[in-house]
Amino acid sequence: MRILVIGASGQLGNELCRAFDDAELHTADLDGGNFPLDICNFGAVRLLISSELRPDVVINAAAACNVPRCETQQDVAFAVNASAAGNLARVCHDAGSRLVHISTDYVFGHGATEPLTESCETGPLSVYGASKLAGEHLIKAYCSDFIIARTAAIYGAAPCRAKDGQNFVEMMLHLAATRPEVRVVTDEITTPTYTRPLAQQLRLLTEKGRSGVYHLTCEGACSWYEFATAIFNATGTEVRLIESTVAEFDSEVQRPAYSVLENRFAKTQGLDIMPHWQEALVAYLEETGRLSPEYLSANRT
Repeated sequence: MRILVIGASGQLGNELCRAFDDAELHTADLDGGNFPLDICNFGAVRLLISSELRPDVVINAAAACNVPRCETQQDVAFAVNASAAGNLARVCHDAGSRLVHISTDYVFGHGATEPLTESCETGPLSVYGASKLAGEHLIKAYCSDFIIARTAAIYGAAPCRAKDGQNFVEMMLHLAATRPEVRVVTDEITTPTYTRPLAQQLRLLTEKGRSGVYHLTCEGACSWYEFATAIFNATGTEVRLIESTVAEFDSEVQRPAYSVLENRFAKTQGLDIMPHWQEALVAYLEETGRLSPEYLSANRT
């Protein structure tokens, strides 16, 4: 199986390369990889996919995903997250390649109180969410064999390029080490999702899943405050953690208050292999050498 991973140097792209390391793997990025590629350039996309590589699968993990920046650079957000997704869809359809595209829980808005399935009504609150939803629509319009994978609150061992190299876990640990107290919101509920099992899930669906829109997150749900509490407990970090609300933070970006996703489509096919978010966090901390020996001993006896 010949695989092209676009955005391979990113937080998820890095894990996707690991998940497909036994395949004929090719990588592309705007600034590197095996193939330098600007996915906003239709001609360059067509040349690489239709003429040079002819891959069986194209996985697009590239995105403009700095949410605040998308609000001020709307043209960039829609070019990368929407128009470029359309470019890939058109070329993959013509080349007979399966397109796997990463989307987001931010395609949803306010009002949800129960886990959202793939058929729930969308309603993005931000430019980022709107641009990603537009990309989904273009893929559906242009491509016959696709997997659109909506995920949420991802973190992984590779640096997050959109957030100066830090994911939420590392940011919490950094703040705990440099500040007398840490304030985290209690009124945004989501599902933290580790990139390693997500990449393994994406490989399984790439090989066996039906075409369509998927929700792919870890199991369970928590507030960001609850996630931070779990991080500090598992790492043995002593810090004054204070409950806060979204209203107390000065942000021009609206985010859904509840964006827990249910992996229904994968489950109906017997293909859901995502762990609970707490189990995934422990695996990440153990992988990165941050897991407290006391926590490990107390929870594995």
